[in-house]
Amino acid sequence: MEIILYIAALLAAIGFLILCISVGMTLFGLKNTLNSIAGTVAGIEGQMQGITRETTSLLVKTNTLAEDITDKSEKLNTVVDAVKNIGVSVNGLNTSISQITTSISKEVSRNEEKIAQVVQWGNVAMELADKWKQRKTIDQADVEEATEEIVHKSSKLKRR
Repeated sequence: MEIILYIAALLAAIGFLILCISVGMTLFGLKNTLNSIAGTVAGIEGQMQGITRETTSLLVKTNTLAEDITDKSEKLNTVVDAVKNIGVSVNGLNTSISQITTSISKEVSRNEEKIAQVVQWGNVAMELADKWKQRKTIDQADVEEATEEIVHKSSKLKRR
């Protein structure tokens, strides 16, 4: 019976040895995995530092652009206000022109008969002026003809 105890102790020792060997192998494999992870983490850390630098640079550029856009937006607001004021002025001018046109139309309608009379009198005056010019031309021709006759008759008298 004692032998069974020694065999059992021997089996337990062999089992413990196998357990220790397998734990050692697992820990050795884990060491390799952890070394690989440590290298990856170091690479990621370097990349993160680069990303951080680029992000900081982009943030600075973004802030600069935001300030520039704000400045230009404020300058553009003055242009927009000026254009708006021009639009208001043009609307006022259109309203004034519309009122003047309406007023003129009313006055023309009210004085339509007088305007027609003025036009008729103007036509009469132009006809009289044309007739006067024709008469003056005729009178000048008559004077010249009479002058020639007198000159002609006087030259006949001088010859005799």
